[in-house]
Amino acid sequence: MDSLQELAARALQRDPQGQAIQFEGRWYAWSELRAVAEGVNGLLAAGGIAARGPVCLISRNHPAVIAALLGLISEGRNVRMVYPFQAPAGIVRDIRRLEPAAFVLTATDLCPEVAEAIRDEGAVALVLEGMDVRAAPGLARAGPAAAARTCDGEPQIEILTSGTTGPPKQFAIRYDMIRQHHVRGGLTRPKLDPGDDLPPFLLYMPIGNISGIYTTLPVLLNGQRAQLLERFSIPAWVEYVKTFRPATHGIPPSMMQQMIDARIPREHLSSLQSMGSGAAPLDPNVQAAFEDHYGIPVIVSYGATEFGGPVAGMTVELHREYGRKKLGTVGRKFPGCDIRIVDPVDGHVLGPDEEGLLEVLAPRIQPDWIRTADIGVIDEDGFLFLRGRADGAIMRGGFKVLPETIERALLLHPAVAETAVVAVPDPRVGQVPGAAIRLAAGVPAPDSAELSAHLRQHVLATHVPVHWRFVDDLPRNPSMKIDRPGVKRLFEPDASA
Repeated sequence: MDSLQELAARALQRDPQGQAIQFEGRWYAWSELRAVAEGVNGLLAAGGIAARGPVCLISRNHPAVIAALLGLISEGRNVRMVYPFQAPAGIVRDIRRLEPAAFVLTATDLCPEVAEAIRDEGAVALVLEGMDVRAAPGLARAGPAAAARTCDGEPQIEILTSGTTGPPKQFAIRYDMIRQHHVRGGLTRPKLDPGDDLPPFLLYMPIGNISGIYTTLPVLLNGQRAQLLERFSIPAWVEYVKTFRPATHGIPPSMMQQMIDARIPREHLSSLQSMGSGAAPLDPNVQAAFEDHYGIPVIVSYGATEFGGPVAGMTVELHREYGRKKLGTVGRKFPGCDIRIVDPVDGHVLGPDEEGLLEVLAPRIQPDWIRTADIGVIDEDGFLFLRGRADGAIMRGGFKVLPETIERALLLHPAVAETAVVAVPDPRVGQVPGAAIRLAAGVPAPDSAELSAHLRQHVLATHVPVHWRFVDDLPRNPSMKIDRPGVKRLFEPDASA
């Protein structure tokens, strides 16, 4: 079986005139991707970077970044993804922490502070501008320390966690694990022969995240064309579905309610026989509303970077068999993985329908059980239901309040389209709930008093938020997940209501 390195090298040798990636209305040919990849590898060699020297890559969704990634993989290099959506000071901190031998970044990201930090490390800086690659002035040759940096063991890519609860962090996945996923993922996309002309596959997940890696690489390594979005947008996604009529696709869970609110006509999505959803919680009421409105079954899955990808999920067949009986589940465990619920105090394994902490066995990552902060139950049929996160609990005096409990109750109000609840510091009881609300269109807008009264019909008084913010949209990270630190900032003393 070909290695990931061999697959990437072969992909870069495809028909030079063949279409590879469409981005912002323009098609980029394989010759352009190969030129970037060869340019990066040539400049790294000329700069004195060791064959296994660690290379940082700014993870923007752009054809040049993807081309650079393919080039680095084709050389078997260790890649460390760097989060692009942060202030220069954050990139500088990453450079000092990650100690790269070289840094590949866009011209947008090469500001004076970043250049100075790379210079202090003695590292090489390669700049991507459009589809051109060049060494930054004065940063073409590695210093002695950077030139000597190498990585032992199997080559790997240090991808980024999603950054839902804090700044994205690097998490290493081996080339071999990505190769195994490519084999599995390739099963859903027929092996292409020369002359095949499948419609392009839409890519919108951040290239630095596990979802981005696990969608982008299989598509391009398999020879399928791709449409690339800098970040997800409903109009672009709908236009893709209308144009290419796929039988199945997916959107970020947080976008499902917004698609309903946008009143996207049913006929625009009529080709879809199923809709995937994962990477973040999906409210069961939203799932039911989407299925009722569009007549498309939503196939939910559950996974995490720390597990090396998904470990549980629904299938079209399971959805057809159980329907609404299992509404709210994230499915059954996948082959090769295992899940269980344990007591949070003594760790003993709980039985069906007993609530506790979820543990995951993912041999592709490690042989031991991985303790999560997810609270859940597994029913007698083996379906996993998640109830919230233990590490997000709000400690209001002596009461433990789960934000998810409040969010589920708020979403029962017809005027609440989307909400996020976070802990707000309180000098008297330590913490109190704060609720950020995006209201539904075309419904009379409630005030906080009405929503408080609504909540008291569904939850304990301790769960009623003390602070409220009404927003046009909730803060989101590039994966379109709710940005919890961003929501918390809405409740800081100097934040505008």
